[in-house]
Amino acid sequence: MTNRTAIITGASTGIGKTIAKYFLDKGMNVIMNSANEENLLAAYDELGSPLNAHCVVGDIANQETGEQLVETAMKNYGSIDVLVNNAGVFAPKPFLDATTEDLDRFLNINLKGTFFTSQSAIRRMMDQEEGGSVINIGTVLVDHAIAGFPASAPVASKGAIHALTRQLAAEFGKNNIRVNSIAPGIIRSPLQGKIGVEDADSLAGLHLLGRIGEAQEVAEAAYYLASADFVTGETLNVAGGHTVGHSI
Repeated sequence: MTNRTAIITGASTGIGKTIAKYFLDKGMNVIMNSANEENLLAAYDELGSPLNAHCVVGDIANQETGEQLVETAMKNYGSIDVLVNNAGVFAPKPFLDATTEDLDRFLNINLKGTFFTSQSAIRRMMDQEEGGSVINIGTVLVDHAIAGFPASAPVASKGAIHALTRQLAAEFGKNNIRVNSIAPGIIRSPLQGKIGVEDADSLAGLHLLGRIGEAQEVAEAAYYLASADFVTGETLNVAGGHTVGHSI
């Protein structure tokens, strides 16, 4: 994967930033995106201001952001080999309390952002002899809901991403474009604090391995899918056995 080019959305913190670092360490070129300019530039500086990385500020809910990411990759590196649709929002809220604004927010950022950014990238990948790899970030909650964690609106948007993954894999397999998803369990990241979980390790019991995951483990999975030439249409659970069962 040396000198291959990846676009990573939501790359300013947490899982996205860790994927960006992992890819850069592997010798890849990386286009980093975030809607928060301050956080994005801070992440770029933290990574050592690498010459083989570029920052693009923009909300992926806006179709133009995906187009700008693609233009930046093509202008600087001449190809788009990997797209990681990591940017997204998630927050628990009882189903009966969810509003139109809540649902629109999750659908616009999570689903439409993934949809239209993929659309822009796949258009370019189709012109490349080696095709490309699209990696979407879903959630294990799509297949294994938790009664005490009501999150119907965000889970609905993530479920749509899982379905989109399979459909795109079918549609573009002939073009050697592979489309897969990663479904993380509880991962140590700033997201936990944002949704009100003060001690993420307290949720370790949700996983058979008895611990929560680390962002590095998601990054390793993303790199595998980026380079796995005979894997498409799959959802890779990085969840310590969360979807298999629970300890008692």
